Amino acid sequence: MEEPSVLDYIKSKQKFWQRGGKIELPPAETPSPASHPLSPTTSLPSTLLSSFPWRSLLALALALAGQRAFEPPHTTALTGIVLYLAAFGLLLWANLRGEWTLHPLAASLLPDDPLNPPKSPHHSLTMRRTPLLIGLPLALAAFLVFGGNLFTDLNLTLWLLALVFFIWAFWLRLPRGESIWARAKAFLAKENWQITITRWGLLVLAAVALVLFFRLHNLNEVPAEPFSDHAEKILDVYDITQGQTHIFFERNTGREGLQMYWTLLIASVFGTGLSFFSLKLGTALAGLGILPYMYLLGKEIANRRVGLLAMLFAGIAYWPNIISRAGLRFPLYPLFVAPTLYYLLRGLRTRSRNAFILSGLFLGLGLHGYSPFRIVPFIVVIAVGLYLLHSQSKGARKQAVIWLSLLALVSLFVFLPLLRYILENPAAFNYRAFSRLGTIEAPLPDSGWKIFFSNLWNALRMFNWDDGQIWVVSVTGRPALDVVSGALFVIGIILLLVRYVRRRHWLDLFLLLSIPLLLLPSILSLAFPAENPALNRAAGALVPVFLIVGLALDGLVTGLGRRPELVEGSGRARAALAWVVTGILLVWSMSQNYDLVFKQYDRAFRLGAWNSSEMGAVIEQFGQTYGSTDNAWIVPYPHWVDTRLPAIWVGIPNRDMATWRDDLGDTLTVPGAKLFIVKPEDTETVATLHQLYPQGTLSRYTSDIEDRDFLIFFVPAAEPPP
Repeated sequence: MEEPSVLDYIKSKQKFWQRGGKIELPPAETPSPASHPLSPTTSLPSTLLSSFPWRSLLALALALAGQRAFEPPHTTALTGIVLYLAAFGLLLWANLRGEWTLHPLAASLLPDDPLNPPKSPHHSLTMRRTPLLIGLPLALAAFLVFGGNLFTDLNLTLWLLALVFFIWAFWLRLPRGESIWARAKAFLAKENWQITITRWGLLVLAAVALVLFFRLHNLNEVPAEPFSDHAEKILDVYDITQGQTHIFFERNTGREGLQMYWTLLIASVFGTGLSFFSLKLGTALAGLGILPYMYLLGKEIANRRVGLLAMLFAGIAYWPNIISRAGLRFPLYPLFVAPTLYYLLRGLRTRSRNAFILSGLFLGLGLHGYSPFRIVPFIVVIAVGLYLLHSQSKGARKQAVIWLSLLALVSLFVFLPLLRYILENPAAFNYRAFSRLGTIEAPLPDSGWKIFFSNLWNALRMFNWDDGQIWVVSVTGRPALDVVSGALFVIGIILLLVRYVRRRHWLDLFLLLSIPLLLLPSILSLAFPAENPALNRAAGALVPVFLIVGLALDGLVTGLGRRPELVEGSGRARAALAWVVTGILLVWSMSQNYDLVFKQYDRAFRLGAWNSSEMGAVIEQFGQTYGSTDNAWIVPYPHWVDTRLPAIWVGIPNRDMATWRDDLGDTLTVPGAKLFIVKPEDTETVATLHQLYPQGTLSRYTSDIEDRDFLIFFVPAAEPPP
């Protein structure tokens, strides 16, 4: 063959998305270790230096120092940028030398793969006609009876049957060995049981234990107090107990219903009642549900070590921990992003129809969770589009379009109840999103495009610079990632860019693009740009972010253990070095994240929230002493406590304890002892109470939290006449 010219090489680079026909330059020849053994002309120190990954370690150290410079309270942006630029130079050098590279992407199973031949059921486009003919009419019937915004026994039964029959029509029964039941029966029949514990298994168990500690430790106290959104959620759950089984809960600008039903289940199973703790426990468990799919995603795109590192760093990180503890719907965004992407990526790699069905199932469920998830259907389409534009889709482009259509149909079946609600109440369903995107609540403060790009910039830099000013879901004014995760994230971004330029694999580009796409629910707060970045609305992005952190650290560990054969005995030393570096990074990350969640966030939240728990404790003690809390009231005051919250602490989820100053006279006819809680600044209410009840006594409750004292006005029961 004629050797290609330089012009041929340049032309081959122009169509970057096509892998076939691309001309690669031959790698420079490097002598093997056997061709240059230690000789009198080769010194041991120079050999060790050439094999030691000092460039990688120095790049890591500089990146860590650069990220440390972005930490408050003494941020030095210029120093951090200079250190990061130096780290990038060393990182590229280390990458060229093969010291720090990313693990190769998992190989695709092609139609002509011996492990997955063309006649495999994976590639069959057949379906079961009878289940499909049953499922479609059932879906139509369910849609028709979903009116009225209520789940009923009838429409639930029709809906679930329709979904089961539709999935059955397309689900492929793959050839398997012995069934799980047969294996379980054989195991139980054995006289002696043997359980094998591997080092990897112990490592996974240790990681799980560490994550459980970070996510569940002191959950009752962190965060300490509810606020108005929690009162709304508990009232929604209370409505369910009263038979109002809504599909969409219209209170407080409207919410999808998955959290309400989940909280009711948690309260019933754990006996925690309709309480703030039930909300927190439910969302904490939902946050834990993300982590197995972080492991599976890492394993799917690279190897099990990437999966373990991604799961571990996401499990201990302050950002996902806080949004999972908040007791609101926030973790439902990443909870369904992770499995939707996992089954989508697995389906595109293995060309498995069943994986697309599962991806559609989780996509539909996610739409019942938290409204920012509504961006994910568009991201799924973009992912498949990127796949079709790259050479990895060769031979499967037509099937990919069919698989995407099947995924969309499954998600539509799951979404059916909300679809009926949208057709009946489009304004109520879209109000929350459009109030941020448009001018429903407030005019745009500037040109829409200017705000969009400003928000985009602020959202992209939240990981390493500033996570916003929303104290409910963040330690404000600091990076969303700790120093270690932040440095590894930036390094991973650089390595992904380099690999994409070299390999043109669609998945590298998708991992990079998925981050700004998943940030869009926060970025699109055009009417209220101060609400961006918002760690809750950006929570879906934590999935690719921590996958990239895992990829970067895995690449470093691999580089530290590479080429040990140059010097006898250096293999164990390099392995020990890898363990030491990983251990130092992990301990550093754990220490900072513990401080961020259990000290800084806890303290800031207590200072930001009102102490409704202390008011509830006073009212509960009054009720225990005098037999009822009906005679206890809170006098509302601007920008003070939500008067429904103390009642929740007392165990009365459907009571508002407010009585306004102008209505205090109505309490004169109420018999028995009385209790009024008043804000110290409300001197007019205090004067009115003294006038109405001259026998009453005023005392001040001293709170443990600064500027959270309140007044207690107690009226003793009138003595009966002689």
